[in-house]
Amino acid sequence: MSLTYHRTVLASDMARQLLQPGALEQTLQSGLFLSGPRRVGKTTFLKFDLIPELERRGAIVMYADLWAQPQANPADLLITEVRRTLEDLGAPHSALLSRLKAISHLELAAAGFKFGLNLDKLGKPGGTTLAEAITELVDQVRTDVVLIVDEVQHTLGTQQGGDLLFALKAARERVNMRPGTPGRFIFIGTGSHRAQVQELVIRGNQAFQGAESRPFPVLGEDYVQFMLDQSRSQLQEMTPSLGVAFAAFQQLGYKPEELIKAFQALRAADRSVPADTQLPIIVNALKVSTGNIELARLDQLGGLASEVFSRICAAQDATKGLFSARALSDYSHALGRDVSVTDVQSALLALSDANLVMRKDHGRYEVTDPFVKQARRDQLLYRASDSPGLPELGEARRDAE
Repeated sequence: MSLTYHRTVLASDMARQLLQPGALEQTLQSGLFLSGPRRVGKTTFLKFDLIPELERRGAIVMYADLWAQPQANPADLLITEVRRTLEDLGAPHSALLSRLKAISHLELAAAGFKFGLNLDKLGKPGGTTLAEAITELVDQVRTDVVLIVDEVQHTLGTQQGGDLLFALKAARERVNMRPGTPGRFIFIGTGSHRAQVQELVIRGNQAFQGAESRPFPVLGEDYVQFMLDQSRSQLQEMTPSLGVAFAAFQQLGYKPEELIKAFQALRAADRSVPADTQLPIIVNALKVSTGNIELARLDQLGGLASEVFSRICAAQDATKGLFSARALSDYSHALGRDVSVTDVQSALLALSDANLVMRKDHGRYEVTDPFVKQARRDQLLYRASDSPGLPELGEARRDAE
């Protein structure tokens, strides 16, 4: 059996919306940004499901992973991918050319395309721009061209990254705004830093402000069933029921690696105790361990950041009472010093930079990773029950709201 779980229905639906958008999906032409916590399967889905489906439907797909070389200039990584694609299409009998010939109605020469571009100076001052390269690519292949940038938030914070995004916006407008264009340029950005990915579409100074932003769809019960089927021969009588296994997967933040760790621990557990009894215990132990690792970063940000983060976690929804007089009084009491609105803004900026919280809208924040949020809530509940002097979580939630 294959160890890769394919999300064919999701890939097919997403590819259709991108390449054949309906009346209510036209905003995707401005760009699609997908964000989600780390290790929930975003890159696996892109490489094994979405890209093959886009190519099956006739698109040329270029993919650049900015996490592969986080210290590199994002523009260099992307230009390298664009240049590789153009060179591949210009080479005789290339695999990309063969695939395009198989799905295209065009009569394509075996020798490949002849691009009138100086690829050596692609993206350099005075050389070929990205907009020019992508436009010529679309004009020659006469089909949609999709560019996927994984961990797109690495473009933030530098002049080079900002210039790259505006160059891609220029390419989008140059190709897509033409009457009768033979193909479109479609941009997809994904990232695990949800706060920063969202900033790319809501800030007015960003190139893709107004583009579509969506949470990455997490894996569901069908994936857990797949893993149970894959693991049954090793787990044997310690194979848990689907309901218990899926509940465990949810508690582990929908992260495949964590579910595998839980199954590994279950395989080595005492076989005299039923699997459905042991798995929740194993999951709780994993949550504590993983939660402590994630929350260790919080301790490095200082006491105020910790108090603000706890207040966000205690709220039912995206909090809007972080700057209230009651909140400032609570922060000051907890820290033993006066806390100002400016102090809270600085703490929220530090939390956002650490990918712990994300801004929902003006004055409203949410924890980026639901798994980390639950870990913090569990800590607050434990402290409240262990120390009678501490407020209950319900009271903290009411104060936060």
